[in-house]
Amino acid sequence: MSFLKKSAFSFAALTFCFAVVLETKPAAATTVSVIAEGLDNVRGLSFGPDGSLYVTQAGVGGDQLCSASFTFPGQQACIGPSGAVTRIKDGKQERVLTNLPSYALSPTSNQGIGANDIQFDAAGNPYLLIGLSAGVNYNNTPLNSPNFGELYKVDFNTGALTSIADISSYEFAKDPTVLLPNGAVGSNPYSFTIDGDTAYIANANRNEVLSVNLDGSNLKTLVEFPDQTLTTPTQEIKYQAVPTGVAIGPDQALYVSQLTGVPIPEGKANIFRVGEDGKATVYADGFTQLTDLAFDTEGNLYALQFANEAFYKGNLDGSLIQIAPDGTRRTLVSGNGLESATALTIGPDGAVYVSSKGDRPVVGQVLRIDPKAIPESSSALGVLAFGALGAGSFLTRKRR
Repeated sequence: MSFLKKSAFSFAALTFCFAVVLETKPAAATTVSVIAEGLDNVRGLSFGPDGSLYVTQAGVGGDQLCSASFTFPGQQACIGPSGAVTRIKDGKQERVLTNLPSYALSPTSNQGIGANDIQFDAAGNPYLLIGLSAGVNYNNTPLNSPNFGELYKVDFNTGALTSIADISSYEFAKDPTVLLPNGAVGSNPYSFTIDGDTAYIANANRNEVLSVNLDGSNLKTLVEFPDQTLTTPTQEIKYQAVPTGVAIGPDQALYVSQLTGVPIPEGKANIFRVGEDGKATVYADGFTQLTDLAFDTEGNLYALQFANEAFYKGNLDGSLIQIAPDGTRRTLVSGNGLESATALTIGPDGAVYVSSKGDRPVVGQVLRIDPKAIPESSSALGVLAFGALGAGSFLTRKRR
C-alpha cells in the first residue's frame, strides 16, 4: 500500500492496545460473497453508467529500474507496465485497460503502486488516478505507458488516456525539496471523488487534498493536514496524517479518512470533515489505519480498516464499520474473508463492495456485503476494539 511518506515509510511501529466503549450496535454474522478474484494488488473501484463494476489493479511491477525499495529498504522494487483496470459484468471479469505503470517489490510483486482509483462523472465519463510520482527516473524509462502521479480521463473504446492533472509536477513545483530516496517527487495520490465538474484527490504522501476542474484547470491544494502528536509516558512522537479516502457528505462537505504515519498509533486514525472555509475538523475518531470511506443514500457513512491488528502480528483481517447519521457505529464485517482491505464503493443495489487482499498479487478479491442483511442488536452499547492497520508500501479511495 503505497501511502508513501516524505521519508521512507516503514511500518515497524510502536503499538498499544486501544479499546473504547462506543455507542455501538454489534452486528450478527453475515454472508460475504466474492464477486471477483485473481486480482493483482487490487485498489479502487466504482460503478459505471452501464451498471458494471470497474476495479483498478496496481499491478505486479516489472523488471526495469530495480533498486532498493523506498518503503522497504531491505528489499528490491522494480517497475513495469503491468497495471490494469478490470470490468465486472454479469458475473464475468475482463481487463478493459492494460499497460498501466506499476511499481512493486521484487520478486514477490507485493505492495504494488500504480492504478489506484477510478471514478465516473455525472455524464458517465471515466477518470483514472495513477499513484506514485513521475520523477525524472521514471519519465526516462521506456515503459510505453502513462506516467505515474497523474489523473487521466479515459476512453475505454480506444484505450486512450488524456492527462487532466499532473500531480507530481504540481507537488515538485510547490516544494522541490520533498524527494524520495530514488530522486522521485515525494507524492502518491491514492484516491479521489468527483462532485459536479471538480475532482477531489487525496495525496497520501503529501498529507493534503487537492482539487482540480475536470477540464484540467485550477489544480490547487484544498486542505493540508498537519503532523499530529502521540504522547507516551516518556516522550512525544510526531506522526503524519496520511489522508486516504475522500467522499462528499449529505451536507456537501468533504469527508477524508486517515491512515496515520509512523509509528502508526492504534486508535488514532480520524475521519475529518472539511467545510466551505477549508478547515478540517474531526468528525469521528478512534479508528486505526483507515483506507477508504463512502456515504450511502440514507446518510450512513462506511469506514474501511485495512486490518484490525498491527501488520507485524500476522493477522490482516480487516473491518467494515457503519456510522449512522446519529453517530451510532456497527461493525458490519470483521475478518470473515475481509483482509488487507484497500477500498470500497456503494453499489446501486445498496450493497458495499470492498477490495480485499489488496497488498499482494494474484489473490486480490472484490467482496459484496449487504448491510441490510445484517440484523441490528437491541443493545445500544458495545465495546469496539480498533487494531492497527498493517499497511505496507502500497498505500500511498470515494466516494459518495
